[in-house]
Amino acid sequence: MLLYILGVLIVVVGLALSIGLHEIGHLLPAKLFGVKVTQYMIGFGPTLWSRRKGETEYGVKAIPLGGYIAMIGMFPPAKEGGRVQASSTGFFNQLVQEGEQKKPSAMATMVDDARQSSADTIGEGEDHRAFYRLPVFKRVIIMLGGPTMNLLIAVVLFTVLLMGFGTAQNGTTVGSVSECVLPASSTRQTCDPADEKAPGAAAGLKPGDRLISMNGTPLDSWDQSTEIIRESPGAPLAVVVERDGSELTLTITPKLTERYVTDAAGQVEEDAAGEPVTQEVGFVGIGAMRELVPQPATAVLPAVGENINAVVHMIANLPQRMIDIATAAFGQGERDPNGPISVVGVGRVAGEIASIDAIPVDSKIASMLGLLASLNVALFVFNLVPLMPLDGGHVAGALWEGLRRQIAKLFKRPDPGPVDTAKLMPLTFAVVVVLGAMSLLLIYADIVKPINIFG
Repeated sequence: MLLYILGVLIVVVGLALSIGLHEIGHLLPAKLFGVKVTQYMIGFGPTLWSRRKGETEYGVKAIPLGGYIAMIGMFPPAKEGGRVQASSTGFFNQLVQEGEQKKPSAMATMVDDARQSSADTIGEGEDHRAFYRLPVFKRVIIMLGGPTMNLLIAVVLFTVLLMGFGTAQNGTTVGSVSECVLPASSTRQTCDPADEKAPGAAAGLKPGDRLISMNGTPLDSWDQSTEIIRESPGAPLAVVVERDGSELTLTITPKLTERYVTDAAGQVEEDAAGEPVTQEVGFVGIGAMRELVPQPATAVLPAVGENINAVVHMIANLPQRMIDIATAAFGQGERDPNGPISVVGVGRVAGEIASIDAIPVDSKIASMLGLLASLNVALFVFNLVPLMPLDGGHVAGALWEGLRRQIAKLFKRPDPGPVDTAKLMPLTFAVVVVLGAMSLLLIYADIVKPINIFG
């Protein structure tokens, strides 16, 4: 149980650090460009701790499911050079306009409230430090700073993971040794006393032996040994192995036996009649041990790219994914092990990895690094979705403003001014509701129907 809790804590702390660095990615360029930042917070809800340094309050809140920095003047006034009109304090309040009493729509009230809240953050003489006053490229840099930080974290973590620990592959260490020879068509999984002893066992090979060479050929991979064995039925092979720190030479004679033919994906091939295809090859009866094999630096960026593609594909198919999750959570279906999970699910996976004694410590550390790296890739991609309140929504608004101004300049028209992004508040509210609903569904599914990563 202690190891399980430790695994959960590692992921929680790692996620909090990732969120904190994400917000620093926004904070540093904002301060560099002169925007007044009033708050830097990790989490949401009640404040657990905070301290003011200069004009910014730094703190931690109770719910560690995100973070934010508060910049003054996020939304421009309704008219360039104008001031934000007084807003209602709720959906059912009324405002007086041109001597008539009118009830604003919920959407109009939401937009007006957003403008008023933005205006209230701007103190006397601080209008030039408002976010909306910045040139387009500076706003884009500020909003991309957070996702970029997550991408850099992912690259660093994948570098440590792949180059320092490696990926799980068939190494050159023997993981299993068959006791007897069974044909591919046999339905038995155990040996009888009358069965012929397998060549590997007969020669004295043991699990844990590391293959050094075969007939003088140095072995760098398991596939090399498999190829030599398959091509040498009946031919004695001088096999050098390392056992307990010493080298030992064994003589192994592969036996001619029937084995299924598999494709590149490891699936058994079938003939025109639908029957499994077999071939006669040399057989020793040994299996490889899965080992962490360090990778070159050139493997890091492709690994990050594969993770990005996987997250993009998941987001593109998110509606169907959520339907599948709901079906599994409220029915008899099974969860897709490659599908989305919540923070609760990630913590549960981390706890299971940490608590299983059969997993070596280095593999546990590698798995934790992989989880955190994948989380940062997900934060990077998800925050680029061009919908407010996500960073991509603010970037899209800034780019649209820049495009409008360039078109106006091209056709010698007056500067159209800032884009009134406050008008997007109803859509923003809808996005928040949808994201909240998806988060609750994922959390519920991860509690009642968790993903079983160990089969």
